[in-house]
Amino acid sequence: MKITGMSLTLFPWEGLQGLSDAAYGSGFGEVQLGLLRIHTDEGMEGNAFLGSSVCPATADAGSLMEALPPVLLGQDPLLRGELYRKIDDWRQRRRTTRRAVGAVDIALWDLAGKKAGLPLYRLIGGCREEVAAYASSQSLPGVKDYTEEVLRCKEEGWKGYKIHPPARDWREDIAVCRAVRTAAGEGYPLMLDSMWSYDYAGALQAGRSLEELRYEWFEDPLPENDVASYQKLCQKLDIPVMATEYPGYGVQGYVPWLLQGASDYLRGDVAVKGGLTPVLGAAKLAEAFGMEFAIHHGANSLNNVANLHAALAIPNCRWYEVMLPDCGQRFGLLDEPRPDKNGMVAAPKAPGLGAKIDRERIGRTATATLRAGKC
Repeated sequence: MKITGMSLTLFPWEGLQGLSDAAYGSGFGEVQLGLLRIHTDEGMEGNAFLGSSVCPATADAGSLMEALPPVLLGQDPLLRGELYRKIDDWRQRRRTTRRAVGAVDIALWDLAGKKAGLPLYRLIGGCREEVAAYASSQSLPGVKDYTEEVLRCKEEGWKGYKIHPPARDWREDIAVCRAVRTAAGEGYPLMLDSMWSYDYAGALQAGRSLEELRYEWFEDPLPENDVASYQKLCQKLDIPVMATEYPGYGVQGYVPWLLQGASDYLRGDVAVKGGLTPVLGAAKLAEAFGMEFAIHHGANSLNNVANLHAALAIPNCRWYEVMLPDCGQRFGLLDEPRPDKNGMVAAPKAPGLGAKIDRERIGRTATATLRAGKC
């Protein structure tokens, strides 16, 4: 099998108006997603989506289609390791983005699963047939909004609930956390993602409060690259501190965090880490250190499917994150996996990513298609 061509079809992500993003605020209106297709001489293709609600595909499309096809055309797509080494080369990283590299890597994995006739989690080496889903809030206006939402999530069967707080002041954020614990009751898994908002002193106080409230973990309390302060925080607190969502590139970015004991879990997803290949490598690295690897939300629906396969294949992963409102995250697919009434997300059964892409909608609304090679 040889790669004969690549195409990237841009199409509008409709229905985002009125929604907000926990980290970036609201008002992004309509953005462009991209359907990446890697074509082969056997007529089989691998697919991925490019783009998110806050970083549209148009930001990465040009560099992807200029820098990466010359590396890939004519190559055997099943040599994923060698191809990843080439597209992740430092020269390529200066010509394109990790999101672009990640989309290509996901499409190559999708192609490999289709060729093997296996869903990706089984091709990787599946560890489970379902995984627990937790609901991840937006930044909501006030305490009542969070307490109402956690009660609704608990009633709907979600296995846990994560707070993205409104104030980014630790005192006000902890007031939200106390109210949510009271509403949810003892024993219901709760998490706090502070989105890099506190200084060390505030993070220490907040962490001690979260220990008292029996939260599952304390995520991103400090600026994302402040390894020294994270190290001190991990030494002082008993609650697991979770960093490493963004720092570094690929697997190598985790090394200083591990050597300095600056995060209790490792974390990442296929978009921010540059594909399924580095996510799986990072999970193995975490496993070697006896640590959990937490899968972050993937920023678009097909990325989330790739994340789901990773969560099903990684022995040291307990959770699958779903951003609320989840209706806003389901776009471009006909059958995105969803939690059942018990809060569990089942494994896709079809080969590759196993997702049905809404090709009719994409074709009808497409704004442009970029091509390289024979498509």
